[in-house]
Amino acid sequence: MKIFSKEQIYKGDQLTAEKQNISSTELMERAGTQIFNWIHQRMQGAQVPIHVFCGIGNNGGDGLVLARQLVNYGYNVHIYVVNCSEKRTKDFLINYDRIKETTKKWPIMLNCEADFPEIGPDDIIVDAVFGIGLNRPPNEWVKRLFQHFRASKAFTLAIDLPSGLYADKVPKDENGVVWADYTLSFQSPKLVFFLPDTSKYTRQWEVLDIGIDLEFLQQTETEVELIGKNEMLTIYKPREKFSHKGTYGHALLIGGSHGKMGAMILSARGTMASGAGLVTTFIPKCGYIPMQSVVPEAMVLTDADDEKLTSITFDIEPTAVGMGMGMGLDQKTQHAFQKFLKSNEVPLVIDADGINLLAKHKDDFKLIKPQTVLTPHPKELERLLGSWKDDFDKLKKAKAFSKKYKCILVVKDAHTITVFEDKLYINSTGNPGLATGGTGDVLTGIITGLIAQGYEPLTASLFAVYLHGKSADIAVEDYGYQSLTASHVIDYLGQAYLDLFAKPQVQQKQEEKSGNS
Repeated sequence: MKIFSKEQIYKGDQLTAEKQNISSTELMERAGTQIFNWIHQRMQGAQVPIHVFCGIGNNGGDGLVLARQLVNYGYNVHIYVVNCSEKRTKDFLINYDRIKETTKKWPIMLNCEADFPEIGPDDIIVDAVFGIGLNRPPNEWVKRLFQHFRASKAFTLAIDLPSGLYADKVPKDENGVVWADYTLSFQSPKLVFFLPDTSKYTRQWEVLDIGIDLEFLQQTETEVELIGKNEMLTIYKPREKFSHKGTYGHALLIGGSHGKMGAMILSARGTMASGAGLVTTFIPKCGYIPMQSVVPEAMVLTDADDEKLTSITFDIEPTAVGMGMGMGLDQKTQHAFQKFLKSNEVPLVIDADGINLLAKHKDDFKLIKPQTVLTPHPKELERLLGSWKDDFDKLKKAKAFSKKYKCILVVKDAHTITVFEDKLYINSTGNPGLATGGTGDVLTGIITGLIAQGYEPLTASLFAVYLHGKSADIAVEDYGYQSLTASHVIDYLGQAYLDLFAKPQVQQKQEEKSGNS
């Protein structure tokens, strides 16, 4: 799913009005009606007090359309205009006049803190104050209004974007932002829903289709995409009947050290479960028996040293290499790592201590080949990029790093973002259960295994992150967040593959109902 920028959203609205021969007011009517339909479907006329707070721009106009529809259907609605400026948009004024024609209960003007209404904890707040149109911090009294919302503990529904939250930067004062329980986003989600600094401002979100021009949606290139099942189905490669283990590549995993062999075992198991035809591990001698015992499917090559890697040499021809897991930062290991980077011509995934060694010896950045995949967690990313002031600055630096070294960055987080040059791909799967040791090693194994099977490095990264998160989503139903382990992610990877082709429950029930009738 494409995530459009603020500028693209404005362009899409304008183009839709032109191509569909409708006015901007009619498009606003459509948007407000979709919001009403969403609320009406859930409330079915329930007489809970609904407080609709409208700004004096187009987001406020959407709110006035909604309020008028609520009035027409007999809801217990209270309408307010947050009078924060002398300027009003044309469409706001049109809908303000329409609502005055609809009800004798005209909107109440809010000009200062003394005007704030009483809101009960069982009431509903609809925030239609700013939307994406905000370009400066709210007035102080408007900030206090937003704090009044939060203090009421009422369910808060934001229209398009929580007011006070920018579409393209982090707000400086969290008290100047509406903390929404739910946000209805027009046509596509917003990038800020997925970033650590800003995702807290809405607990949940949903996209409403307001009929933006289909050609515009299909042909407009976006900087950001949200990756889900539909995107993965298009890249999945089914197995051929007459294939064999050689068909699906030979993955080589390099890493491990005394006391950290578990990382390599998890990575090897993840690589096998991803579908790689053959897996070989290159590890210190101390890991030989554990690896052979725990992962009998994998072949094992060992370094001459018992506890660490000192010389990476092998006589196989892998189709992909993953390295760094549990490798350690010993100087001899660093020299072996550097030597390997100089000679390697095979698609490469670098994780964990491989990233840390690169960060310590930044001259080695120039040794990584184009399309190399790096999989840093937040602290490892900071070692690569340096510090950042906020999430937008982080992504800017990540894109610059990717462009400079022509590499793929898998920025691991609650919503893992894969960065390649100027493009951001946000993963839609995963849960807090993944916040446990070893899950990153599993992910590296899955990426390496997919590349070994012939997926392009970027495609493999997106698919692996999706499968990894989906596996955790399925496993958490049995184990809960706290008890989920990296091994569970491997164990449920097959179900994540099967889920690609599973029908949504709603569709399945409809088909069953149709079959019974």
